[in-house]
Amino acid sequence: MDRTRDRYKEMIGAMKRAESTMKPVLAALKDRALFLKHNLNAQAIASLSENLGEVEKDVSALVAEMERSIDEANQFIAAMKES
Repeated sequence: MDRTRDRYKEMIGAMKRAESTMKPVLAALKDRALFLKHNLNAQAIASLSENLGEVEKDVSALVAEMERSIDEANQFIAAMKES
């Protein structure tokens, strides 16, 4: 039971870490979308290519963190099945 609680705490911790990394990325995407919505012109479209690399990097990091959290959750579930 103690081991299961410990694994559960680890899984929740991983999920909270993933959640905390989502907020800044989503906020940045929201800001960029709002900017484009209000300033959709040739200059704004040109600026997209400048920011694309940064957005892709942020999204890739977010996906990697989410995958780590999912892996931890799957390991927790597998351990529960074995017990």
